[in-house]
Amino acid sequence: MTRSMQDILDHADELAKRFEDYEPSPDDEVGVAEYLLRRATLARARSERQIADAVDVARHAGIPWKRIGAELGISAQAAQQRYGAIAKPA
Repeated sequence: MTRSMQDILDHADELAKRFEDYEPSPDDEVGVAEYLLRRATLARARSERQIADAVDVARHAGIPWKRIGAELGISAQAAQQRYGAIAKPA
């Protein structure tokens, strides 16, 4: 659906009003330690996804589990057990 410039401006005004009218509640507050933990957890999840994707690419390129395990700092068997289900060679 194509939006007109006026539609976009109206939506921006609506968002600005919601922001200006927002009153935080105590439930909205997150302590620094909890925030840092949340960020670290998200970073770990992204890293795990990147590793899984890289292992998949490596397997499709014919790289053996022994080399993949060495790059990950684990044994070939551990690498295959952890990533084998998602990384099938071509």
